[in-house]
Amino acid sequence: MPLKLILFSGFSGATVFIGGLLANMFDHHIKDSPVKAQLVHTLMSFGAGIILSALALVLVPKGMDELGVWGVMGSFSFGAILFMLIDRKLASSGSQQATLLAMMMDFVPESIALGAVFAIEPQMALLLAIFIGLQNLPESFNSFRDLVRSGFSVRKTLTIFFGLSFFGIISALIGHFLLSQHPNVTAHLMTFASGGILYLLIQDIIPESKLDNNYLTSLGASLGFLVGVVGEMVI
Repeated sequence: MPLKLILFSGFSGATVFIGGLLANMFDHHIKDSPVKAQLVHTLMSFGAGIILSALALVLVPKGMDELGVWGVMGSFSFGAILFMLIDRKLASSGSQQATLLAMMMDFVPESIALGAVFAIEPQMALLLAIFIGLQNLPESFNSFRDLVRSGFSVRKTLTIFFGLSFFGIISALIGHFLLSQHPNVTAHLMTFASGGILYLLIQDIIPESKLDNNYLTSLGASLGFLVGVVGEMVI
C-alpha cells in the first residue's frame, strides 16, 4: 500500500471538510461586514487562480505529452460539453446542490489521475495533490453554504463533507492500481477533467468571486496562480 499516496490524497480530500468548517465559521461566528465579504470573495478568487495553474501547469501539459491533437481536442471538448449539460440540468431543476456536484465532478477524476501519476512521477503527484487540495477549499466553502441555505443542518452538512473527504483516497488508489500502467488513459482523464473544470471556472467560480466596487479581491486569482507557478518550480 503506497503510504505517500494515501498521505497526498488524504490532504487533498481533507480540504473538502476544512472548506466546510471555514464556511460554517464565516456564516455563523463572524458578523457580516465589508471585511468579511472581501475575505470570502478573495478566497474564491484565490481558488480560481489555483485552478488555472492546475490546468496550465499539470493537467493540460500531461494530456499534451501523451495524446495527439485529436485526442486532446476530443477529451477536452467532451469534458466541457458534459459538464455544461449537467450544469444546465441542475440549474433547470433549481437544485441547491449544483456546486457540491460540480466540486465532486472535478475532485474525483483529478484524484484518480493523482493515483496514476504517482506511480510514474511522484513529484508531479505531490504538486497535483496540493493543487487539488487548494482548489477544493473555495469549492467546498461555496457548496457548504448552498446546502445549509437549502435546508440541510450544519451537522448533517459537515457529516456529508467529512465522508466526501475520503473519496480522494479511494479514487487515488483506484487510479494507482488500475491506471498506472495506462498513461494514455490517464492523459485522457486529465484532459477530460480540464475541459469540465474550465467550464465550471468560467460559469460558476469566477462570477461568484466578483465583488462590486472592489478591485483588490481579484488580485487573489493572480496570487493563486503565482502559488501554482512557484510550486511547480520548487517541486
